Amino acid sequence: MLRNSIESSVLNKTLTNSIILTTFNDFSNWARLSSLWPLLYGTSCCFIEFASLIGSRFDFDRYGLVPRSSPRQADLIITAGTVTMKMAPSLVRLYEQMPEPKYVIAMGACTITGGMFSTDSYTTVRGVDKLIPVDIYLPGCPPKPEAIIDAIIKLRKKK
Repeated sequence: MLRNSIESSVLNKTLTNSIILTTFNDFSNWARLSSLWPLLYGTSCCFIEFASLIGSRFDFDRYGLVPRSSPRQADLIITAGTVTMKMAPSLVRLYEQMPEPKYVIAMGACTITGGMFSTDSYTTVRGVDKLIPVDIYLPGCPPKPEAIIDAIIKLRKKK
């Protein structure tokens, strides 16, 4: 009798630690957020820092990030670099072509505020948030690759 009660209590503890109850939508959203597919989009020096993440030193893939070249396959866009008025309609079009849920990280001073180009240039967009909604702002000129990884981790915690 004592042996059966010990076995059943161990079994109950094991089952409660092993079974996860959730809805399919919550599981699907968790899986999507755990494997973000960023769109390769960059216009200037910030994109060089972003591209260094793909190399072996920072190894973007171990975070479940698979860079995509098509907006229809991507769910994260990291806007890296100066956005001009001429480039703005293309950026908005790329954002609209991305499937839901979609996330945006604004990377660098030029993307967030227009940077040093905004004072003397009438063609620079003074903040990409005027074009598309931004989830995470990543300041710097240019931000380090470690900061980009930190922003992606914060995005996962936020959503």
